[in-house]
Amino acid sequence: MTYRLGVDIGGTFTDFALLDETGRTLRSLKVLSRPDDPGAEVIEGLRQIERRFGVRPAEIRYFTHGTTIGVNTVIQRRGATLALFVTQGFEDVLEVARLKMPDPYDLFSRRPAPLVPRERVWGIAERTLADGSILTPVDEAGVRDAVAAARAEGADAVVIALLNAYANPANERCVGDIVRAAAPDLDVILATDVWPVIREYERTVTATVAGYVRRRVANYLTSLQRALRAAGVAVEPMITKSNGGVMRAELGRRNPIQMLLSGTASGVIGAARVAERAGARHVLSFDVGGTSADVALIFDGKPRFGAGEMVGDFPIHIPTVSVSSIGAGGGSLARVDDHGVLKVGPESAGANPGPACYGLGGTQATITDAYAVAGFLGDGDIGYGAVRLDIARARAAIAPIARRLDLSLEAAAEAIIKVSISGMFLEISKLLSRAGADPRDFTLLPFGGAGPMTACLLARDLGIRRIIVPPTPGVLAAYGGLVADVRNDFIRTAFVDCDLSGVRRLAVLMEDLERQGRAWLRDDQGFAGEPRLRWSADMRYRGQSYEIEVPIEPGWLERADISALSSAFHQEHARLYEHADPDASVQIINLRLVATGPVWADEPGATEVKARFDPKPHASTRVFYDGGWHAAAIYDRHALGPGARLLGPAVIRQDDSTTCVVGGFAVRTDADLNLHITSTSDEA
Repeated sequence: MTYRLGVDIGGTFTDFALLDETGRTLRSLKVLSRPDDPGAEVIEGLRQIERRFGVRPAEIRYFTHGTTIGVNTVIQRRGATLALFVTQGFEDVLEVARLKMPDPYDLFSRRPAPLVPRERVWGIAERTLADGSILTPVDEAGVRDAVAAARAEGADAVVIALLNAYANPANERCVGDIVRAAAPDLDVILATDVWPVIREYERTVTATVAGYVRRRVANYLTSLQRALRAAGVAVEPMITKSNGGVMRAELGRRNPIQMLLSGTASGVIGAARVAERAGARHVLSFDVGGTSADVALIFDGKPRFGAGEMVGDFPIHIPTVSVSSIGAGGGSLARVDDHGVLKVGPESAGANPGPACYGLGGTQATITDAYAVAGFLGDGDIGYGAVRLDIARARAAIAPIARRLDLSLEAAAEAIIKVSISGMFLEISKLLSRAGADPRDFTLLPFGGAGPMTACLLARDLGIRRIIVPPTPGVLAAYGGLVADVRNDFIRTAFVDCDLSGVRRLAVLMEDLERQGRAWLRDDQGFAGEPRLRWSADMRYRGQSYEIEVPIEPGWLERADISALSSAFHQEHARLYEHADPDASVQIINLRLVATGPVWADEPGATEVKARFDPKPHASTRVFYDGGWHAAAIYDRHALGPGARLLGPAVIRQDDSTTCVVGGFAVRTDADLNLHITSTSDEA
């Protein structure tokens, strides 16, 4: 028998999703994360999987892995000592950036220091024009002088980002060759290899982040590969990507920028798969872990994608699943400030020491402690026995806050919960407003260790009347890596008018991109099937300073169908901004290709459950919310088979998460064992 194993490392727990390829049985596991020794949790998980489930590492035939090593490197400023080579006269590209204040309401706010300080930036005498022609060849002697100066400053990597290299990378590649010849020990990162897109700051900052994390990510992946082989896992690990796909670990070592936001992206992919099978059309993906809540919108089964996502203090301009992070996770710390105001997050207790109720040394109150004091977590073990709840420690942690606020312990716990929910409400409302979406049209799909714990209270405030909790919500990000496709994005800047000559130019670029995409899947990923190719173009009206991405058909370019191309842009512009100008000139800035290789066959849709039964709770408890105590039944999630129905208040416990159902909501299970939680006014 063979298995697929997905692993996702979070701030508090590392999640494992084990899928039996024969029986399609999904099993899950959590172990405590090891920020002091990244990767050790993976090996510990393999040991526990063999001990608990009898699955030997040699039986694992597909292994996916999401990690935060890259993003943590940027946040903690623990990356490479970089040198930056730019076109002479453009040495301040990172300092100038886009001249935006971090906080327009704070006149004293300061932009973060760039990853490459100004003293390690060198200008190279060369010039490529916007049309790709070379006006000034590379000054080789100047490059060698810059290399010597960079080494004297202690640089261990060089990022090369030259003006207009997106149009012709010849000079950039020439500088790279000179650097490699003069200093073979230095890492060399070319901006055009990272993401060859127009706009110098965006291309340069993205390449800088890639260079900053590459060595540390490469070392981590090398150690992981060796450890897996030593443990008996024979397959090469696949790494989850920021765009919701997967790639071989070997490519992650060379191009780590693609995996910086891998964990959050794979969670959204898992949510989209669950929603599709459950028949939910528009979904609000709600992933709450130990340190943050990550929210994404899924329309008609498709996650939204974007560029410019923030990694720490810096944007990366590669395609990523659009996720908004809120600093309110289960481990977020609560405190009363000097003015007597209760604050929650963004600081977190993390995996070590964790919430006070975990009994691992934490003494400060967290959101998890508040739910424990309010009775929503019951007692006993959580996280597959990794933690045994200690309610007394949770109460001791909240006691100082209760005294400062002159509240009972339970009222103080509810205040902490309400403040955390209000922060989530605010940020999610902003996200929905930007998308022009009504929360009443969405189904909330909570996951992560703390997502189902907060879902009902959040949905009640947002006006969302439908919630779906997956069978193993605590490991959905790990599951998302298992069902994600091999996927890569390709881009080519065209900068042409939407006329006959421009469309003919796009047709040539399309052929080149298609060859590149098919070769990546075939040669780099070993994908032997027929790929899926999705085309789009970044388009704008002449004179606009921004573009919108417009899906296009390859036949339009092959037939030089200018009308179809421009009409698609006008329609998309009208959809986004409620106006369009069909008589205005249109420009095409970039041509994009998403090349996908499916690695998991489509699963059949869930069958309807006609029989129903009322499960018996295995215990009862009291929960505190809305200012008072309420009797609640405690259910074992594994006892809720297809067709089970129950009413809140209820606590549904399972190893990887706890679902808290307040009054006014009803629960039913479907054939896939998803929990469908609806407002009782909607329950038939």
